[in-house]
Amino acid sequence: MTTPPQGQNPFAQGQQPYGQPQGQAPYPPQAPAPYPPQGGYPQQPGHPGFPQQATAPYAPIPPQRPKRGIKQYLRIGVVIVALIAAGVGYLASRHDPDTAKVGDCMSISNPESTTDPGLKVVDCNSSKAKYKVVQKKSDDSGCDRTKYAEYTETGRSDLTLCLTPYSAK
Repeated sequence: MTTPPQGQNPFAQGQQPYGQPQGQAPYPPQAPAPYPPQGGYPQQPGHPGFPQQATAPYAPIPPQRPKRGIKQYLRIGVVIVALIAAGVGYLASRHDPDTAKVGDCMSISNPESTTDPGLKVVDCNSSKAKYKVVQKKSDDSGCDRTKYAEYTETGRSDLTLCLTPYSAK
């Protein structure tokens, strides 16, 4: 190994480092790259039989559904209860005396009551059939009480039913 002469800086500008001939560049010039450099990870080859798919940086995030509060659940509950009550009311009223027609048979669940005998429309083949509707009136004229039992309803609709005793044969 040789030592540089005293007083001279081998790294000073314009001088060549040791081992390099004068007038020659320290490194040869580089040729441009055959393709532009890519950032990130190298591309992975596709699977055979499947075309390469374009990839987006991120999939869009769908908006979140708003959470239901207690008020909304209460509203839904009230609607459900109202629908159930309406259905039960309809089913219960299908057999009320005001739906009876001439020729229908009636059952009586409370014969001792003068205000609510519990008349219901039933099938004439049923063992519960006790009376048959002979006349249905919507005016104030009553039934001939010597021939018929009378049921009168006031309120929703004024109604008089003339009934005759019935026994299933």
